[in-house]
Amino acid sequence: MAIVGPPRSLRGISAVVALLAIGAVGCSDLTESAKDGAKKVARQRSVYSLDVGDCYNPNGKAEGTAYTVEVVPCDEPHKGQVVGEFAIDEGKEYPGEDGVTAIADDRCPVEAQKYAPDTWALPKGVALFYYTPTADSWLTGDRAVSCTYTAETTTVSGSLESAKSLEPQQLTYLKGSNALYEALWANQPEKETVEEDLAGYKAQAKAVAAALDAHVKGLGGIEGAEVGKLRGTLEKAAGDWKKAANAADVDAFYTAYDPAFTGIDPNASVAARKELGLATTVPADEAEVWAG
Repeated sequence: MAIVGPPRSLRGISAVVALLAIGAVGCSDLTESAKDGAKKVARQRSVYSLDVGDCYNPNGKAEGTAYTVEVVPCDEPHKGQVVGEFAIDEGKEYPGEDGVTAIADDRCPVEAQKYAPDTWALPKGVALFYYTPTADSWLTGDRAVSCTYTAETTTVSGSLESAKSLEPQQLTYLKGSNALYEALWANQPEKETVEEDLAGYKAQAKAVAAALDAHVKGLGGIEGAEVGKLRGTLEKAAGDWKKAANAADVDAFYTAYDPAFTGIDPNASVAARKELGLATTVPADEAEVWAG
């Protein structure tokens, strides 16, 4: 099997190609292992040809580059699924590994949420990764980023696609909720303390307050007692985030920040999610943040 072109980079799980050679033997002599090997070879696809919705198994170990992956039916156990894609259009020069990574970090959560909006419903152990151009593949015209949900230590069965099966009210809720927490984490200052970067933390608070305003507005069009309660909680939290954004000094920021952060504890949304028919188990990483 010929491989054309350079590999692409996968953050998190590598697919460094390990091509299989199948000997010319009669069908009656094929062992189950050989049959499996033949099937694996037949399923090999270039990483350049991956489409949104494809389920696959990477070839090789974690971290590195990839030429091909084994594309499989989604109802079979698999490691990853492509859940979004986009093209980098940042000029003609290769942005560098860090530049490409920054772009993918920014865009892939947005693209993935279009495909699987309810991140709480993802199987345990699944995380967001992406294939990106390398310096060599860039020279061949490669600008595509493939965003994938990948199981690091296990496998999953079934497609992760959920957007088409959700009701308008569910989608409205998820759009606002996802934007809220994206605003929180995407604007997290690099400095660990407010004392080191008050302006940065105030900018984060401003972004969160804006996302909360939009989320609260969206919730206003959704019926339900629990959704109404959550709307009130988030409306108050928005006020606290605005106070933090306008804090005159570090002490004033902390005074506003403590209730602001508590006000967006994802545990407070469980009842509303249940009322809307959405997943109700807080992801472990989020639960840990608010538990601390």
